[in-house]
Amino acid sequence: AWFIKTTAVKDRMVELNKTINWKPESTGTGRFGNWLENLVDWNLSRSRYWGTPLPIWRTEDGTEELCIGSVEELNTEIRKSVSAGLMTAEFTISDLHRPYVDDVILVSPSGKKMLREPDLIDVWFDSGAMPYAQWHYPFENQDEFKNAYPADFIAEGVDQTRGWFFTLHAIAVMLFDSVAYKNVVSNGLVLDKNGNKMSKRLGNAVDPFETIEKYGADATRWYMISNAAPWDNLKFDLEGLGEVQRKFFGTLYNTYAFFALYANIDQFEMNEADMIPVKDRPELDRWIISALQKLIIEVQDSYENYEPTKAARAIQYFVDEHLSNWYVRLARRRFWKGELTDDKKAAYETLYECLSVISQLMSPVAPFFAEWLYKNLSGNNTNVPESVHLTYWPEVKNDLVDEELNECMTLAQDISSLILSLRKKVSINVRQPLGRVLLPILDERFEQRVEKIKQLILSETNIKEIEYIKDTAGFIKKKIKPNFKALGSKVGKDMKDVAAILTGMSQEEINLFEQNGACAVLDGKYSVILDEVEVIAEDVPGWLVNNMGKLTVALDVTITEELRNEGLARELINRIQNLRKDKGFEVTDRINVTIVQNQLVKDALNNNLNYICAEILATGIDLLEEIPSNMERVEINEKEVYIRIEKAN
Repeated sequence: AWFIKTTAVKDRMVELNKTINWKPESTGTGRFGNWLENLVDWNLSRSRYWGTPLPIWRTEDGTEELCIGSVEELNTEIRKSVSAGLMTAEFTISDLHRPYVDDVILVSPSGKKMLREPDLIDVWFDSGAMPYAQWHYPFENQDEFKNAYPADFIAEGVDQTRGWFFTLHAIAVMLFDSVAYKNVVSNGLVLDKNGNKMSKRLGNAVDPFETIEKYGADATRWYMISNAAPWDNLKFDLEGLGEVQRKFFGTLYNTYAFFALYANIDQFEMNEADMIPVKDRPELDRWIISALQKLIIEVQDSYENYEPTKAARAIQYFVDEHLSNWYVRLARRRFWKGELTDDKKAAYETLYECLSVISQLMSPVAPFFAEWLYKNLSGNNTNVPESVHLTYWPEVKNDLVDEELNECMTLAQDISSLILSLRKKVSINVRQPLGRVLLPILDERFEQRVEKIKQLILSETNIKEIEYIKDTAGFIKKKIKPNFKALGSKVGKDMKDVAAILTGMSQEEINLFEQNGACAVLDGKYSVILDEVEVIAEDVPGWLVNNMGKLTVALDVTITEELRNEGLARELINRIQNLRKDKGFEVTDRINVTIVQNQLVKDALNNNLNYICAEILATGIDLLEEIPSNMERVEINEKEVYIRIEKAN
């Protein structure tokens, strides 16, 4: 057998391995690192027929040997053999594999006959030599090789620890005292949805071609990358893939469709030379642009650190939570305005920039959808690259990052979330206005920050007013619930005593606990932090109370007659808008509306007629006493309402 003495460079291989960025790191320091620490000499030879022949010729007595390094060198030695009378002058060799290479007989310096060693080279040597073989290095393409070596990135299964990963590294260290790759992803396995290996025999294999045909390559790739890091095993579930298709790509598609619908109506064209400065745009615009800069930073950092899962999840969160469910929802009325005002233009420019940047950020993972989105946005604009894949990566505009505004908007989202969850708790539809919400003041800046985003909260939650209270002791009651799992390892056998102290805390003690973030118990033996307990706010008569950490909201759920009628008006608007959509009316079409009168309709129209007409683009509303045959039946609060809508002349 023939060996390469890798043990001679073991220490250097271990040292250089520490400079490689392994994903996951544990493979480099653990499985691969341990393999190098316990390295033995590499058994290079194999007793096989197919493969790369060992290029070593030896005399029969084994005293002389020759290792051939190139075809040119081999032909030179063949000519010497011909001159020595060991081979015929007509002999040529065009195939360096067995059996042809076995016919080559060389001559030693002392004139003895030399035959090739019959063994082959370990096939993993071929794999490890690919960085050089692909350029035919060192015989040609030396500049190309130097520019491409070492590789920026390679990827293979974790089973390659002792195979390709090792042979690449070993050959590079021995030849160049270098690494062969700077970054390596050790891929996990794709399993079925239950975590079992896919198998035709078990019938749990998923056909990739059918999957891509049904869901598309981008949705499949996005699901796989966003669902699990490439080095983790992936439980592949077609239901999850369908959810990605609907929730991410569907949401992004609908967001673009919303933009395109109104941009085409207004004949809006993006002109970067005539944009409204971001500093002059409304707070909502400045916030989403600020959040977009943070997204660029996060996604770029994730890609550069070979963390595509973090990048995909960040993009998905931004599209779903920030862009669609917050920005577009709160800004949609600006797009509905009749004339193209500066405010409306700012909304178009802001949403265009968000969609354009998203197309760039998502392009490495979803190249086809990103290209579709980019091309639809750019249209016939010849002043931009023709493909998203030809654009420069978006630059972060640090001057547009507004941390204070980001914090304010996060506060607005948290407050809105608490209010909406309270509405859901008692089944009060968001279309039903409510009078007020109370917010306990947390600190000196709290009220100022809420005031900045007050109108956004009121609009999102359909509340009339926000009021502030400083002393909550007489109004909002709180209690402490210990997190036994979190506290268990800390307090051990004292759990019962600690729990009794926490659950028995007064309102003043709870307030101090929230302000300080921690409290001492059992004469200072333990310090309990807020993360180790749950602070629960209790409801009071006529109010619903909810909290998230220190933040507490108290919602007045009393519905006056005036609020009830406005809620009915909003329900009526909703039903008429649905009828417009069902009939395929354009969003700009004005309509005539006829409604069969009943008490619910009277209540809805009372003091709300102009508001309803403005929302549904109606020229007016005619009321009937009888139900004609050509009316549409809808339900509002479990009562029948009959409506007819027609395009106005």
